[in-house]
Amino acid sequence: MNEPLVLLPGMMCDARLFGPQLTDLSRDQVVTVAPITQGDRVEEIASSILPLLPQRFALAGLSMGGIVAMEILRRAPERVTRIALMDTNALAETPASAAAYEPMIIGAKSGKLDQVMRDLMRPDFLAPGPHRPEVLAAFQQMARDLGPEVFVRQVRALQRRRDQQATLRKCKCPALVLCGEHDGLTPLKRHTFMAELIPYAHLAVIPEAGHLPTLENPAATNAALRDWLRMPLVLRT
Repeated sequence: MNEPLVLLPGMMCDARLFGPQLTDLSRDQVVTVAPITQGDRVEEIASSILPLLPQRFALAGLSMGGIVAMEILRRAPERVTRIALMDTNALAETPASAAAYEPMIIGAKSGKLDQVMRDLMRPDFLAPGPHRPEVLAAFQQMARDLGPEVFVRQVRALQRRRDQQATLRKCKCPALVLCGEHDGLTPLKRHTFMAELIPYAHLAVIPEAGHLPTLENPAATNAALRDWLRMPLVLRT
């Protein structure tokens, strides 16, 4: 585990999303969290991050962070030593799903961000159990702290994001595709599809977790990430 690890949080999330991973993995790994808040296109977000990163690094992104990670891989594959895509989606928005964001933008701009975020991260997107309210509250607080302007920029970026299937097919580094078994937002079948696109991918399903496994089941998530970080580097051809 020699390469520095860069973590990209999900939509309206910050480093708190990876609190358990930072605590555990940073004991023997250089770990950093890069924000995905700059720019209203995924390409702009990736461009703002890349100059600040090490020359070569392991890259892990969750949800929207995974979407930005795929764009970084597309732009600079020679710099990404390994990639982990967690609870994310390689496909572009459909016209209908892109349009469905518009009422959320209106709500956020009119002072109703809390309600918008409750609608965006429904309880059934997470695993059932006693920790669900705590995880939802943590998500709400991160979103509240980032604010409506970041929300609007991130939604615009998601609406216009490109399809990354070709990027995944060209991936020639150790790849982890990770999904919470109860993820109701980006379900397991999407991750099975992504794992089948990547030549060297390993699919990990995290039990007792939904869309935010880093917080819902950090022990299992950390174990999967450690296994991925120990994978031997694949010879690029």
